[in-house]
Amino acid sequence: MSSGDDFTKITVGKFSVGIVGLKAALEETEQMRFTSDEGIADYLLHVLKKKNYIPPKSEPEHARAFLREYKKFRGESFEVDEPQGVEVKILGPGCPNCEKLEQMVYKVMADSNIAGDVEHVRDMAEIANYGIVPTPALVINGEIKTCGRLPRESQLRKWLKQEA
Repeated sequence: MSSGDDFTKITVGKFSVGIVGLKAALEETEQMRFTSDEGIADYLLHVLKKKNYIPPKSEPEHARAFLREYKKFRGESFEVDEPQGVEVKILGPGCPNCEKLEQMVYKVMADSNIAGDVEHVRDMAEIANYGIVPTPALVINGEIKTCGRLPRESQLRKWLKQEA
């Protein structure tokens, strides 16, 4: 990735993925004057495949996600994909307890067959937006469950099952 490439996190199907060059592709597409959503989606897929690995089986989902991002970019109405599973955020700079909490979350989700998206937020400015000071912190579906300590695995399992 060159220093001029932007990186944007978007939802494709039920997964969060990072896309390189999305902003530039959206700006370029706006100048093309497409008349159909299908044309826009196909063009964005074609352009973005050059800088991003997109598995052939997931191309239709990526094309829909790119079209949604284009409509957001233009301020047009768009269909929102229903989130699938739980959204989990581990807040912490990467200390041993933060890493341990992340591994606990993955283990409990796998053992309990819970689908979801796990993100470890390490940026202190973004962590500060949650209004917490002690780390690690655990956020499930937007709700802070704990901060400054590791929960018991049984408590973590209970929270995740409640939210799944």
